[in-house]
Amino acid sequence: MSADKIISPDEIKAVADRLRAQKATIVFTNGVFDLLHPGHVDYLTAARKEGSHLIVGVNSDASARRIKGEKRPLVRLEERIEVLAAWEAVSLVTWFEEDTPEQIIRRIRPDVLIKGDDWKIEEIVGKGFVESCGGRVLTLPYNKGYSTSAIIEKILKL
Repeated sequence: MSADKIISPDEIKAVADRLRAQKATIVFTNGVFDLLHPGHVDYLTAARKEGSHLIVGVNSDASARRIKGEKRPLVRLEERIEVLAAWEAVSLVTWFEEDTPEQIIRRIRPDVLIKGDDWKIEEIVGKGFVESCGGRVLTLPYNKGYSTSAIIEKILKL
């Protein structure tokens, strides 16, 4: 059941530790995931292929507003994480209140940290920590044909 895949930030460390004890390879990525589109499907499917478990960290509503502006997110956190948890490629979903996922990355200690290639690898938050723990940091192709901001602009022009 997808509700079982939603883990609070306070519980995520214990869950990640249990997975690691089972020799799982933990992959982590994060984002706002406001309006989900095929670019997200491609990205999360590719991310899952990098390990046995994909954990997705989602910006809280307040965090998304600080990053994206006062009119965002369009979809509440509870709804965004529910939809992400329903995806087959996603093993677990958690959230974070901060502007960056640094604290949640430190709790999870992923084996693989992934962002889209619209990020320069040296600018990925948590890179130094993950590498210091023996993990890998990589980028995946960003599907330029899809963008939440572009979808919003298109809707506003209707």
